[in-house]
Amino acid sequence: MSEERYSVARLDEMPGKGRGNWAQVRAHLGIEAFGVNAWSGDPGDSLINDHNEEGSGQQELYFVVSGRATFTVDGEEIDAPAGTFVYPDDPTRQRTAVAAEPGTTVLALGGTPGEAYRALGWEWTSEAFPLFGEERYEEAYAVLAQAERDHPDMPGVLYNLACAEARVGKTDEAAEHLARAIELYPGFTKIARDDPDFDSIRDHPSLSIT
Repeated sequence: MSEERYSVARLDEMPGKGRGNWAQVRAHLGIEAFGVNAWSGDPGDSLINDHNEEGSGQQELYFVVSGRATFTVDGEEIDAPAGTFVYPDDPTRQRTAVAAEPGTTVLALGGTPGEAYRALGWEWTSEAFPLFGEERYEEAYAVLAQAERDHPDMPGVLYNLACAEARVGKTDEAAEHLARAIELYPGFTKIARDDPDFDSIRDHPSLSIT
């Protein structure tokens, strides 16, 4: 019996599990040294959500594997056909990407200079995302509460846990966890303002997200 020396996998063997057609490359292959994932979609589909990496300090490199994507970096639109690399040269730069052709796939790689890689909170909470879409909030809460126990004080985990808590009526807990998520990553303030998950706690005395 030969010893395995490498892994081989196709993109279509890594089914999307989160918001959008996300292929969990890093988790599927067991990569721990750097972040790598892929998103696929058809015209108008979001591939890279509107965000920056100011909180993490992470550098991200994007590669258009197939199709054509439209990136926007700090308000500047970039046409990116297959074979294009896009590298925002500073973590604070706002970036987003949408598919411009059918069957577009973008590979994203990331890591923080000078630091050992650690998976970001959204990877640990992805199992809950489809449950939000199906309004199965109690189940989402159970998943996210476990994620918070396993990975305490991670801003992405706390933010999504707060979303679920607000939906199931745990308003004080939601406000506490959202406030902590914002403390750790101030960029969540802007995101929370437009997030309908927090409609029930917008007037909570310990928050300022209106």
